[in-house]
Amino acid sequence: MDGSFEDEDDSTAVTIGEYLDEVEERELAADLVLGGDDGKECTYSKGYMKRQAIFSCLTCTPDGNAGVCTACSLSCHDGHQIVELWTKRNFRCDCGNSKFGEFYCKLFAGKDPENVENSYNHNFKGLYCTCSRPYPDPEAVEQGEMIQCCLCEDWFHEEHLGLEFSDEFPRDDEGEPLYEDFICKACSEVCFFLKLYPEVIRASRKQPDATVEVSKGKGVLEAMPPMSEASSHNSPKIDDAKATISESISGGKDLLQGGNCDNSKDLSQCTSSTNMHVPCLLGVHIVSASPVLDGKPIFLSKNWRDALCKCNNCFEFYNQKRIAFLLDKEDSIVEYEKMAKQKREEKLQEVEGAEANFFNKLGHVEKVEILNGIEEMKDGLRNFLESADSSKPITEADVHQFFEEIKKKRRRIQ
Repeated sequence: MDGSFEDEDDSTAVTIGEYLDEVEERELAADLVLGGDDGKECTYSKGYMKRQAIFSCLTCTPDGNAGVCTACSLSCHDGHQIVELWTKRNFRCDCGNSKFGEFYCKLFAGKDPENVENSYNHNFKGLYCTCSRPYPDPEAVEQGEMIQCCLCEDWFHEEHLGLEFSDEFPRDDEGEPLYEDFICKACSEVCFFLKLYPEVIRASRKQPDATVEVSKGKGVLEAMPPMSEASSHNSPKIDDAKATISESISGGKDLLQGGNCDNSKDLSQCTSSTNMHVPCLLGVHIVSASPVLDGKPIFLSKNWRDALCKCNNCFEFYNQKRIAFLLDKEDSIVEYEKMAKQKREEKLQEVEGAEANFFNKLGHVEKVEILNGIEEMKDGLRNFLESADSSKPITEADVHQFFEEIKKKRRRIQ
């Protein structure tokens, strides 16, 4: 007997171990999306959160101009047509505000009529990519994976990224992605300055293990190899910037990454004086520099945010373009999922601790009864598996019958 079971209407058999592993994987996947949110309280009181799971209710707001938190999607919009948007940055729950008409939030009354800092795109209508198609797409023969731009947060099909050749997508021989973050073709125009940095911050098949490492007390560019001639552009200002970077690397200048912005502080509160004496890593005023436009998306290596310059001029540019969040490592999906895993571990430890505490508070008789019940279950399950026909899988009906017999036995004893 291999310990497998199957539904009577399904010919696919799985082992108990495989089933439990699948349940564990699904629970972990849900926690990674929800960020450890248990969905019990509306997040409105927390203000514009750095990142949280957001849902759109097309039943209440068919125009796709509002988003709700996890708790509201469960309590206030149960049974509605819900679109799961994964995560959004700097977002505050809209549930029950003026966009919902007479509908009110069951979890948090008295919200502002509108959250003016929220941003919305066609994802809130259930549409994605430049093709503006739903996901899953009912007309698609095969549902391919989509990737999210870390700026506009829209999702894209690989065939619509604007790549000339499929091998431009950075993946290893097993097909696994080699990049940490992705910036779409449209947003790459805003982030043209990233192409001024050495190629090591950008992921490619040629650099499968590319990681931007920042040593304490050293400039981020000192450890980077000089940029290849193949990536050169024709703008004199850009060429001057590249020359400055290469000179700094070869000359061993101590270029500080710069900036004393406290992570506990909102990035918009960092003043220009904070970065006044920080030397520019690029050596060019990117506010007035000629953009490097090649019409292609950007794939970025692990820890690429650590390489960004924080001098006064560059910081001014980030604020002008409303992309200062790129300096915040906690903004990344990687950090969000890391936080979610940590919360999950803490919850599991709390549950284990509560169970142990509950057991320790029981009297001697109650403890003996519980331990006897566990042994009875183990013996019953062993006998059940040994008596089963090893040539046939265990069905759902067999499992129900097993537990019914356990219940009958307990009733007879009582």
